[in-house]
Amino acid sequence: MNITGWRCAVCGAELPIGAVFPWQCPRSSPSDRHHVLHAVGATLPVDAGDLVDDPNPFVAFDAGLAWAAFAEAHGMDLAARTALVRQLDAQVAAVAGTGFRVTPFSRSAALSEALAFDRAGGVWLKDDTGNVAGSQKARHLFTILLHLRAAEELGLAPWSVPATATATATTHRPRLAISSCGNAAIAASTLAAAVGWPIDVFVPPWASQAVLVRLHALGAHVQVCPRLPDDPPGDPCIHRFREAVAAGAVPFGVQGPENALCLDGGRTMGWEILAAAAAQGIELDRVFVQVGGGAFAACMGAALRSATPPPRLFAVQAEGCAPLAGAWRRARGLPDGPGSAGQHWAECMRVWGSDGEAEPASAADGILDDETYDWLAIVGALDATHGDVVVAGEDAVVEAHRLLHSATGIDATATGTAGLAGVIALRAEIGNDERIAVVASGITRRL
Repeated sequence: MNITGWRCAVCGAELPIGAVFPWQCPRSSPSDRHHVLHAVGATLPVDAGDLVDDPNPFVAFDAGLAWAAFAEAHGMDLAARTALVRQLDAQVAAVAGTGFRVTPFSRSAALSEALAFDRAGGVWLKDDTGNVAGSQKARHLFTILLHLRAAEELGLAPWSVPATATATATTHRPRLAISSCGNAAIAASTLAAAVGWPIDVFVPPWASQAVLVRLHALGAHVQVCPRLPDDPPGDPCIHRFREAVAAGAVPFGVQGPENALCLDGGRTMGWEILAAAAAQGIELDRVFVQVGGGAFAACMGAALRSATPPPRLFAVQAEGCAPLAGAWRRARGLPDGPGSAGQHWAECMRVWGSDGEAEPASAADGILDDETYDWLAIVGALDATHGDVVVAGEDAVVEAHRLLHSATGIDATATGTAGLAGVIALRAEIGNDERIAVVASGITRRL
């Protein structure tokens, strides 16, 4: 297997790949949360267009996934792992209407023409709105679920053995917990419903009614989290989520410092893009990824680094909430450069508003995270690929949403089209013959 263990990007603490529930760095604590585990091991080579030999990405990329390496370390062979993936995939499809599949990636002639690219260049679009729960979020969460279910199958979960002869393991499962305003919450609740696992979802007061209706329909327990007078800086949803985890819930979210396994399955998106580009005989120049909490861009960056040379990663934030931009600027100004950023977390990554910024606001409301939780992995990828952070003005955010709809007919939200907003914002600096990749992720939900 490619993944051999876990290492904290801040303090260097290590865990073996066989560790059960390697959610957080062992040195992380309520008084020091500036830790995050990253997978250790060789990158998955994706220099052949025929790499994707199965329509399910979790089967196709088994060799590069940490959950699979964990299962193998405890004796679960490839056939058993594949069977578990297919079993869970069928359960998910029964709830979501679709299972996990490699999603389309091709040049959009309409977008390329609208943005005045040459025929040799243009915009290659990956449409992930047809993925489970309508976004890429379920990919991050599925590897957490696979780890949990593998631990159950292997008898490694504390609740694997029923407390009484009449009880089932399911009876004793701890609750899942997630902090999210939309797509991630629906993805988590969809997976939880598929396996009958209870879940608590912590949402902001401004969560859309359409999202709340869907969460309730999936059987999630929803808790609205206003900012309390005695809350510390940061997202109140994260505060309530952490309280639930401290009380015994499983962190089933998309913030790497809270659960390292969310940085596992998201890499399949990047591997698919590289494999599809190779199959089409092209080399990508730049990949633009929307950034809120940062797990998506962190995973994309990790995957892109598998290519030689890797395309340049551009992390896109809205001007109404752009904490990563400041962290990237400060990391580049460190005496030892961005590579030393892990030792300067508090100095580099500042919660939005702590420097007097206005309350987060944008049509792309799904990327208004007060903090870019997975900033360290993104900074590492930006440094390695010679990429950058793009802060898109609200005009670009709105135009990207309009343009993607009119050019492609894809019904994605302004959050899901924010990567394209980065292209629009930076268009004057991009060569007409460059090959650009963006991802549409996050379908529009209506009552």
